Amino acid sequence: MSRALRLVKILRVLGRYRLDLLLDADNLPTAPRFALRLAPWRLWPEPDLPRGVRLRRALEELGPVFIKFGQMLSTRRDLLPEDIADELARLQDAVPPFPGAVATAIIEKSLGKPVDELYARFEAEPLASASVAQVHAATLHSGEEVVVKVLRPDIEPVIRQDLALMFTLARLVERFLPVGRRLRPVEVVSDYELIVLDELDLGREAANASQLRRNFADGKLVYVPRVYWDYSARKVFTMERISGIPVTDVAELRRREVDLKVLAERGVEIFFTQVLRDSFFHADMHPGNIFVDASDPADPSYIAVDCAIIGSLSESDQYYLARNLLAIFRREYREVAQLHVECGWVPPQTRVQDFEAAMRAVCEPVFERPIAEISFGQLLVYLFQVAGRFDMEVQPSLVLLQKTLLNIEGLGRQLYPQLNLWDTAQPFLEQWVAERYSPQSLLRRLQRQAPGWLEQLPQLPDMVLDNLARTQELEMQLHARPAVRERDPPPPRHRGHARALAGAALLGAALASAGGTLAAVPVAGWLLAAAGVLLLWPRES
Repeated sequence: MSRALRLVKILRVLGRYRLDLLLDADNLPTAPRFALRLAPWRLWPEPDLPRGVRLRRALEELGPVFIKFGQMLSTRRDLLPEDIADELARLQDAVPPFPGAVATAIIEKSLGKPVDELYARFEAEPLASASVAQVHAATLHSGEEVVVKVLRPDIEPVIRQDLALMFTLARLVERFLPVGRRLRPVEVVSDYELIVLDELDLGREAANASQLRRNFADGKLVYVPRVYWDYSARKVFTMERISGIPVTDVAELRRREVDLKVLAERGVEIFFTQVLRDSFFHADMHPGNIFVDASDPADPSYIAVDCAIIGSLSESDQYYLARNLLAIFRREYREVAQLHVECGWVPPQTRVQDFEAAMRAVCEPVFERPIAEISFGQLLVYLFQVAGRFDMEVQPSLVLLQKTLLNIEGLGRQLYPQLNLWDTAQPFLEQWVAERYSPQSLLRRLQRQAPGWLEQLPQLPDMVLDNLARTQELEMQLHARPAVRERDPPPPRHRGHARALAGAALLGAALASAGGTLAAVPVAGWLLAAAGVLLLWPRES
């Protein structure tokens, strides 16, 4: 199917369910408003279905990419009418299933054995069905209860067609809209393409689940089901069957007298633990993937499934994210502005005082409202609009993180509407920043880098000599052109760079010889450290 045909199908589905009626046409820009008025589907009658049902069915017909969009929207009940949010919530685990016989054939082809040999019992009727796969209950011959996740047949071509269409639309936005370059839509779609295509590999999801289970091995905050590798492949994933209450079943949680405040706050703690401690976070935390272990109602914990979409951040992204959030929580707008310039999120020529004033004008009215009325998602929208005035570009590496944070907030507010996201997150962020720059943490990080420095240590003399030779050559060239000498920039400080590199390497060697403990530094290690300090000590020019 070509992109043009796929676009025609999308428009046909949108028209058949008259989703144009969900838009407030009077508030649209002129061109889209004119296009809607000329659309041929205006001649079709409105279906005799509630608007939420029409939207849900349209997304189901359009396939996985659109279903996932609906799943994300369903968590934002603070932004959607209740009837639409209720219907979109059904996309989390109630997508129409494919036949059990097809699932059996996929399992047997993937694992190379008949289902009867693989499992003592296998239920052809699925337990649940989602946008990319569906799950079946089964029992191993060893007696362990498991669930078998099976990829939907022929799903990849549809997803690739939708992605191709999204790339086309992204290029049009980048080329013709005034904000196109700043939004960086092609890069955003590229990141989304990697995420969606990775989700089609259930072997990768099994590996993600195994890593996440290891990260939370104590099980106090979140439990991740065990992976059965002998029964898993690219299109089949077998895992431990868990028992828990769906996080959306608030009535049952209240009947069990679960402490919903603790549960909501722990959701925030889990998010920041994954992002800052592990840099490995579950990025598809819609309610269909989250259950609650209520065996101890006063001390509830989460159970997480469906680890197909995982995000991670670089150390610099972690640092700037934590510092920015802390500054926003403390209403230190100048620091927010400086951090945006420092990390390159806004151009270096941005006037910090102007950005600071704009941030204050947006945030102060929000923070003056009761905490239960403050939506972090809405605040992000406001901040992005302000940053856009200063030519801020979208950071593709943070898009997945922002989406996950929106999910977490929506989930927390659903459990406990009075959730104070700010007070819950601030102590965690402060502790992370303090620990990151503690002497012990710096020592551990230096120790990790020491092997690399030691590997480069034998090359240092050659590097220093090369730098000195280049410096002398530049100086000779400058002396040969006295007429323009004062206009030329000063020669690079190669000597200083070489000294810094040599000093850092010597310190790393000393640290490596200590095994990370200052008390264990041998005499040779102290001599290396002293030489490194001398090389790093600033000298007058």
